[in-house]
Amino acid sequence: MKPAIVVGTRPEIIKMAPLVRACRARGVPHLLLHTGQHYSFEMDGVFFAELGLPAPDVNLEVGSGTQTYQLASAMSGLEAVLAEHRPDVVLVEGDTNSVLAAALAANQAGIAVGHVEAGLRSYDRGMPEELNRILTDHLADHLFPPTARARTILLGEGIPDERILVTGNTVVDELLLQRDRARRPGLLERFGVEPGRFALATLHRAENVDHEARLRGCLRGLAEAGRALGLTVLAALHPRTQARIAALDPGLTGGLRVLPPLGYLDFLGLHAEAALMLTDSGGLQEEACCLGVPCVTLRDNTERPESVEAGANVLAGAEPDRIVTCAREMLPRRGGWTNPFGDGHAGERIVDHLLGASA
Repeated sequence: MKPAIVVGTRPEIIKMAPLVRACRARGVPHLLLHTGQHYSFEMDGVFFAELGLPAPDVNLEVGSGTQTYQLASAMSGLEAVLAEHRPDVVLVEGDTNSVLAAALAANQAGIAVGHVEAGLRSYDRGMPEELNRILTDHLADHLFPPTARARTILLGEGIPDERILVTGNTVVDELLLQRDRARRPGLLERFGVEPGRFALATLHRAENVDHEARLRGCLRGLAEAGRALGLTVLAALHPRTQARIAALDPGLTGGLRVLPPLGYLDFLGLHAEAALMLTDSGGLQEEACCLGVPCVTLRDNTERPESVEAGANVLAGAEPDRIVTCAREMLPRRGGWTNPFGDGHAGERIVDHLLGASA
């Protein structure tokens, strides 16, 4: 078995790292293909370095652009790569444009598709990520949902049970592996914060960043939550978010300490010591749940309802008053729930399953 492991963004690099390690541990030859959807050292290169991953065998350097541009560019580049290398299976993770492009290119080439983190649904088709994940699930030959709930969703959409294996989420694998490394001496001092006396925030999804009223509401809510709870709010903002804020009004981030994108280890080290996570990220809802850090999600829906049911997460939307109320509600809850996202061996299960299927 020779898989092609496709990544395109920071979360995909993190969540596919356990599959790369599992392949290396088992002597499985594999290709690491990077679409380059995230393309600067701060946005992707530092992650390969910190996680001890090899440089990608191929980097398509797709870069930023519209969804149509990214899909077309990635599919065109992957078509040639897959024709040259002919892997047995193309493995993708999540719901980005890179994921759908790779699944479509593999399907057209007659190569099996494996979808890591299959079966997630927000039931909001206004989100490009929702369409990407639905289409990828229905193109896939091997589906690896992280939870039993996600498996039930796939079965309900008519996907045969024999294609589905519940594995847990690979984000847990990486978090457990790297958590101790991330707790480096002097980290909190470098950012001027004390354990449990700060909140960590991110904001990047199109439904928030591309709509002025929601962006303003989220930023105001973050600042007011910090003031109400006596917490410093460290906002690690995607370059696209920072550009959008600057285009609207440089004063929008008043009350926040805005940080550039952080490396994985710095971010994880801060996250583990934060009093709260405030985010519109899907993966950080899972990470917060695993770390025992209460999460306030700046969205109206989530494809990670397990975290809400566990008591680790609450949906706050983009209204400032609601964000403050939710932050106040979640602050005392640190820990005390059961992690629903797996035991840290998802990557091994996926690779072993594929080895068995190819035997």
